[in-house]
Amino acid sequence: MIAEFGLAALWLAAALALLQLVAGVAVLKQGETASPAISALVRPSAAIQGVLAAVAFLALLVVFHQTDLSVKLVAENSHSDKPWIFKIAGAWGNHEGSMLLWVTIMSLAGALIALLERRLPEPTMIATLSAQAFTGLGFYAFLLFSSNPFERLAPPAPQGMGLNPLLQDIGLAFHPPTLYFGYVGLSIAFSFAVGALITRQVTPDFARAMRPWVLGAWIFLTLGITAGSYWAYYELGWGGWWFWDPVENASLMPWLAATALLHSASVLAARDALRAWTIMLGVVAFSMSMIGTFLVRSGILTSVHAFAVDPERGSFILALLAINIGGALTLFALRASTVAEGERFSVTSREGALVVNNVALSAILGIVLLGTLYPLLTEAFGVRVSVGPPYFNPVSAIFFLPMLLVLAVGPLLRWRQDSLGRVQKQVVLIAVVILAALAGVAFSTSIGILPLLGIALSLGIAVASFMPLIGRSILRVPLATWGMVVAHFGVAVALFGAACDSAFTQERLLAAQVGETTQLGPWTVTLEGVDPVAGPNWTAIEGRLSARYGDGRPTEITPQSRNFWTPPQETNEAALLTRWNGQLYAVIGEEGEDDRWQLRLWWKPFVTLIWYGGALISLGGLLALIGRVANDLRRRSVQRRGATRRGEQPS
Repeated sequence: MIAEFGLAALWLAAALALLQLVAGVAVLKQGETASPAISALVRPSAAIQGVLAAVAFLALLVVFHQTDLSVKLVAENSHSDKPWIFKIAGAWGNHEGSMLLWVTIMSLAGALIALLERRLPEPTMIATLSAQAFTGLGFYAFLLFSSNPFERLAPPAPQGMGLNPLLQDIGLAFHPPTLYFGYVGLSIAFSFAVGALITRQVTPDFARAMRPWVLGAWIFLTLGITAGSYWAYYELGWGGWWFWDPVENASLMPWLAATALLHSASVLAARDALRAWTIMLGVVAFSMSMIGTFLVRSGILTSVHAFAVDPERGSFILALLAINIGGALTLFALRASTVAEGERFSVTSREGALVVNNVALSAILGIVLLGTLYPLLTEAFGVRVSVGPPYFNPVSAIFFLPMLLVLAVGPLLRWRQDSLGRVQKQVVLIAVVILAALAGVAFSTSIGILPLLGIALSLGIAVASFMPLIGRSILRVPLATWGMVVAHFGVAVALFGAACDSAFTQERLLAAQVGETTQLGPWTVTLEGVDPVAGPNWTAIEGRLSARYGDGRPTEITPQSRNFWTPPQETNEAALLTRWNGQLYAVIGEEGEDDRWQLRLWWKPFVTLIWYGGALISLGGLLALIGRVANDLRRRSVQRRGATRRGEQPS
């Protein structure tokens, strides 16, 4: 009965979304003459809808934990012998479950807005919740009519097929949910943008209400992309951390748009500028989330990340994309002329620097979108092409490298209007660091131009990121400023790690007998033995490698080649040995002739800085979010006290 209970909760949540939409439209249409009783339906509908969606998802978790093989989704994605953590993670490691998680997060976010948000005029709030309900209804329909997660099997399956072995990793418990939190946060920004357009209230208050959701979405997207990159790095056994896979790009594109939106919304909130730009980015950011959803679930991609292979589902999502995004863009075209320009600013100002970076981010977004969709378009005409790093890396660098220079200087500028002469000393210092790094690295080793520029710029940004703190009392620096400093420093750290990995990685592919030793960079690696081992739902061949760095003590690492039986599949489990200056990465393959085993070894200097940098960027976003929320709470407290002193009713 758990499955039926969850399905009933899902239907009731959809019904409340419909009620929320109808009531909201009625209030907006009637304006000041709207019935208070109808207006009073909108917020409670959103709140109760969130609870019901959460109940539906909890029901799905229960049937997966119990391995209820009468539920089709469980039978196709779980197994009674699977570790419990992967039973739970299996609830969202598939198409239907991941979409239910998406809808649940969206509904809970709408509930929080309905319960907590009081800064916007009520018509704008009603319009926002109506837009949220409209978006949610499409996904409810998708679940209930095309991808029912509670569909029963008659008779029940004797045993489950099991989760994809590549996804039977602890990273799966964190990577998809963090991405979905990011995607859904952008859906909230989209609803705010549509609501502000409907009521023509594109104001700093609107930006302040939207900004925490954008910032939260950006934090989760950053964490999700960072975790997904590390998961692919160690789980797939190919030694790389980013391959410009279409599904990787599907998460990167919303992040690029969200980064631009975050900075634009901050300018609107603080300086009442970039109004139309903020609205447009709100629509574009969620558009990229929808395009990513379509790519992963349409069946047009074959990837370990992709879920659905049913073209009908892809058509459904494509229709949702056309309705939601097409409708929002049409509304923007009709109302853009009514959005006031906002305050003007000089090109040489912090706003000007943010505009330059937003344009660069938008250009990179366009490059990634084109490179992702172009192979799909050509394949539709019978021509197969591959678009990979030779396209993405140099073409993106055309905009990425200048953007980094502006990133270094922009935070030093004042709002509204400034001059480079005022920050001449800081700019010169940054330039000296970059040029010294270029000369030092170029003369000491031979590497490609892009890694060379990456190393030099990363050092310049690292120095520049702390310059906004010069001359200020550290204890009195706002938390939001600390967030900017930490996030920008994280960009420098991640860029340095990526550039060093690209420039200095060494690889060795060999067929080794037990007892054979090989040299790789500063490492001496010996194959000590190969043993069979067994896990909860797999068996494996495990290599025992002795690795010694320089003249240090040897350390044993154990790469594995696993064979899963639920479902049958072979995977490589890389062994990683981490030092402060990089990682030794080892993969064992099949046994060949003369009792030789295939070994693939990499020495990857400073590669871990990529993920440390991603964590720092997320930490910076979190600090900024805490600081912004605290400031908003203080501002509202002051407003309430002022209203109380004047004898007014606090809002």
